[in-house]
Amino acid sequence: MNREREIYKVTLVGSAANVLLTVFKFVAGIVGHSAAMTADAVHSLSDLLTDAVVLVFVRIGAKPEDRDHDYGHGKYETLATTFIGIALAAVAVGIGWKAFESLVFWYHGGTLPAPGMLALWAALVSVVLKELVYQYTVRRGRSLNSPAVEANAWHHRSDALSSLGTLAGIGGAILLGNRWTVLDPIAGFVVSLFILRVAWKLLKGSFNELLEASLPDEIEKEILEVVSSFPDVSDPHHLRTRRIGSRYAIELHIRMDGAMPLAASHARTCEIEQALKARFGERTHITLHVEPQKGLTHS
Repeated sequence: MNREREIYKVTLVGSAANVLLTVFKFVAGIVGHSAAMTADAVHSLSDLLTDAVVLVFVRIGAKPEDRDHDYGHGKYETLATTFIGIALAAVAVGIGWKAFESLVFWYHGGTLPAPGMLALWAALVSVVLKELVYQYTVRRGRSLNSPAVEANAWHHRSDALSSLGTLAGIGGAILLGNRWTVLDPIAGFVVSLFILRVAWKLLKGSFNELLEASLPDEIEKEILEVVSSFPDVSDPHHLRTRRIGSRYAIELHIRMDGAMPLAASHARTCEIEQALKARFGERTHITLHVEPQKGLTHS
C-alpha cells in the first residue's frame, strides 16, 4: 500500500464532500435568509483550504532523507497539522464573535431574522454527511498513522458540530417562532467553544512535536519491554524519544557481555532494531549504543 496515495485518496473524498456542502450551504444561507447557515458555509470553505494544506504537505513529508534533511521531511506533516489547528481556531473565533454580536443586538431589543426551511435541510444534510466523512477519515488516519489526516478528520467533525448547532438554532426558530431566533446565535457560540477545544488539542500535539517533546510514557515503557525481551541485553538506559511526522525516533543505550565478539554484538543489535521496527513501523529511526555489562568476570 502506498501511504501517500492512500492519504491523497482519503483527503480527496473529504474535499468532494466539502465542495458539495459549501455550495449547498451558501445557496441555502442566501435563499433561506440564514446568517448562521452562511457562517456554516464559510466553515466548510475552511475545510477545503485545509484539505489543500494536507495534500501539499503530506507530499512533501513523504520525501526520503536527503543531504539537507538527515531525518527526512516528516516535520512538514507536523507543520500541516499546526496550520489546520490555527485554521480551526480562527474559524471558531469568527463564529463565536458573530454569535456574540447577534446576542448583543438581540439584547438591546433587535429582532433577529427567522431562517427558512431550506437552511434547516442544509444543516441536517451537513450534520449527517460530515459525521460520515469524519468517521471514514479518522479511521484511515489512524491506520495510516498520519497526524495530518487525523487532524483533518477533526476539522470534519468540527464542521458537523457547527452544523448541529446551526440545526438547533434554525430548528428552534422555525418550530418555536420568531421569539426564539436567539437560539441560533446561542448555539453558534457554544459550538465555537467546542471547536476551540479541538483546535487546542491539535495545536498542543503539534507544538510538542515541533519542540521535540518525548513520546508518551506508555510508548517508552513498551520500547523498554521490547529491548528487555532479549536475554543477553540488560540495563536499557538513557532512552530518548521523539516524533518525526508519522514515525518515531528512538535513541537508547544498552549493555551486553563485553566478551561478546563484535560481529555477534552487531547481529544482536540488528535483531533489536528489527523488533522495534516490527512494533513501531519500518520507518522508525533507531540509534542503539552498546556498552559492556558491569561486574562480569570471564575465565
